[in-house]
Amino acid sequence: MAATMAFAAFHPFPNLRRVPFLRRISAATEFNISFGAAPSPDVKEDSPKTLVPDPSSPEPSAAPVPMLIPWIVRGEDGQLTLQSTPPARFLQAMAEAKMAKKEKKKVDKKKPSGATATAPPSLASTTSVPKYSKAARRFYNQNIREQPQRLSKVLAAAGVASRRSCEELIFEGKVTVNGSVCTSPQSRVDLAKDSIYVNGNRLSKKLPPKLYFALNKPKGYICSGVEDSKSVVSLFGDFLKNWSKSNPGLPKPRLFTVGRLDVATTGLIIVTNDGDFAQRISHPSSELRKEYIATVDGKVNRRHLGALSEGTEVEGVHCIPDLVELLSNQPDASRPRLRIVVHDGRNHEVRELVKTAGLQLYSLKRVGIGGFRLSSDLGLGKYVELKQADFKLLEGNAQKNT
Repeated sequence: MAATMAFAAFHPFPNLRRVPFLRRISAATEFNISFGAAPSPDVKEDSPKTLVPDPSSPEPSAAPVPMLIPWIVRGEDGQLTLQSTPPARFLQAMAEAKMAKKEKKKVDKKKPSGATATAPPSLASTTSVPKYSKAARRFYNQNIREQPQRLSKVLAAAGVASRRSCEELIFEGKVTVNGSVCTSPQSRVDLAKDSIYVNGNRLSKKLPPKLYFALNKPKGYICSGVEDSKSVVSLFGDFLKNWSKSNPGLPKPRLFTVGRLDVATTGLIIVTNDGDFAQRISHPSSELRKEYIATVDGKVNRRHLGALSEGTEVEGVHCIPDLVELLSNQPDASRPRLRIVVHDGRNHEVRELVKTAGLQLYSLKRVGIGGFRLSSDLGLGKYVELKQADFKLLEGNAQKNT
């Protein structure tokens, strides 16, 4: 009764006379709250307003009175008002709390067992992993994601050594993968996930970028991947020496030549650290055309040209050149020059052709590979980095035959 009187004193509404504040409608403990009727005529206006419980019991056949909860809300004008429905901002806050609870349950289901939620529910939806369709995941795995590769190939790409030398290191038990010694070069590894050690040194998670150069090889240099004083790779000494300064955090690339030129042969040779690219260019099955300028001693007649065109046997295979042409004499050259184009790619093929034709070779220079030609202003021992258009010239024929 005291609480009822206090409620009435705080909210003196003139239209409220009797409010069945606690009306018992059944034997069970259940209460309904409803608004009362208008005041009777015999009640004076200046009399105090009180809320009195209705002691009368409802009729059994009467419909149950709906439960109404009064809400005291402060309006925009700052005054307190009484209403029968909750305020809009309260309903909105309840809805947001319910949605946050559902989002939290979704995040907890995605987390592994034993993991505790550290991020608030509001951030759960932004940090969760998005879902993609099967077609999108398949395209990513086949075209973008790097698939596990053979251990020997990964070591060679990281610049450890040549692929054959890497296989020897693996056979000798000097390579460990995730703490276990691996003796199979064909083992599949993922450089981003697996921990690989070679001779106790951890392999970097980053691979050096793919590099491609066109070099004008001088006479007296051998085509070897070893940084010897007379190797082709030694001509890149300054480039490799400054690698760490210009490319911090990246391992030094291991450069090697694509194919080989004799120590006495000059001209165009490709230098790279991409093994797959080198295999496509240098393998005889690519049938990539290679153009040479052969300078010979003595005179060249039709019989010599006929013998050159008939070809010769090299490494057990009869090789026939694609083109044999006698070039016109130049004022600064006293010896005749022959343009010879071959595609077999056999070792010493051009030298054997000239020898079989009965000619004495004075010098040999390669000037073209595929559609790519050696620039006339590129000096001996100098190199240039290949551009995107150069790859189409180099690999044009190779892609058609693979």
